[in-house]
Amino acid sequence: MNYGIVKQIYEAAREEGGGRPISARAAEALVGAVKPGDVVFIVTGAGYYPEVPNGESDGPPGAAALARVIYWGLKAIPVFVTEECHAPPVVASAKAAAVMVREFELAKNRRMGGALITAPNDRDKTAEWARDIIAEYKPAAVLSIERLGPNDQGIVHGSTGVPKNCVDLGHLFIEAKKNKILTIGIGDNGNEIGFGRIYDFMRDFHPYGRECQYPGGTGVITVIDTDVFLPASISNWGAYGIAAMVAFLLKDQDLIQTPEMERKILEACLDAGGWEMRYCTSRFIVDGTVGESSMSIVQLLRDMLRLNIAAPDRGLSHGKMKEQVQ
Repeated sequence: MNYGIVKQIYEAAREEGGGRPISARAAEALVGAVKPGDVVFIVTGAGYYPEVPNGESDGPPGAAALARVIYWGLKAIPVFVTEECHAPPVVASAKAAAVMVREFELAKNRRMGGALITAPNDRDKTAEWARDIIAEYKPAAVLSIERLGPNDQGIVHGSTGVPKNCVDLGHLFIEAKKNKILTIGIGDNGNEIGFGRIYDFMRDFHPYGRECQYPGGTGVITVIDTDVFLPASISNWGAYGIAAMVAFLLKDQDLIQTPEMERKILEACLDAGGWEMRYCTSRFIVDGTVGESSMSIVQLLRDMLRLNIAAPDRGLSHGKMKEQVQ
């Protein structure tokens, strides 16, 4: 996103949510709602044929980072929910993050990683399917990262006002809301699940907030909201922020991937067909930023976490802290 754009969106979302940092609110909600052995749905997948047939590199790596803290930190069962075309990059990203994707029975009964559910290709069956899997898996939380949602006409769009021929996974969040299940959304451009939380603001702010590139379209902004919504310049980075806050609350720095692991995650996603969306290639890029920037974000988060959970220490050159003086 161009400079200054997401900052305004974030401020609107933060104000709407009460003024506190959104990553902190999301992490606190997760830690409060999810217990060992619980199921957590992670919904992702954006980008389609012909530009990126298996989706993009923004989404699956962030989903993998969230799965990592859910599995290793909260001792819960991450279940990725996506379309069939997006499954390969999601599975590859998760494996690179040390969360194996197995049959649900192994994940549930023997803690052998996470699991995967793919949506039906028939869009007319999506609402019923969403009701069924919410009832069957009984998730403690449903998360969305970089997953497109429908506008007020029920149409899913790309960010530039073009309709997308895809499954509407917004039904999962409608069902979760009915069942009082925690929902969290992460997005970067107005058309992703969660932006319904600041719908009126985005309708006026976004260049395609009230119109589309075809007659009669009423804008790309999704009406699907979530209990907590985090806008980010790159959705992966928003997920990393929430994951870091969960790790902070659990006081465990190792729940966050290292920069070296981040490289492996991004490369695994790209190699599995989750290409970068700016130029639709397998170059080491996420949303126009080089992969090394994502590695740097991860390192910064790890250092912030390490320094904030460590015992106070001014270092040898500054003398002892007051409480250290006998």
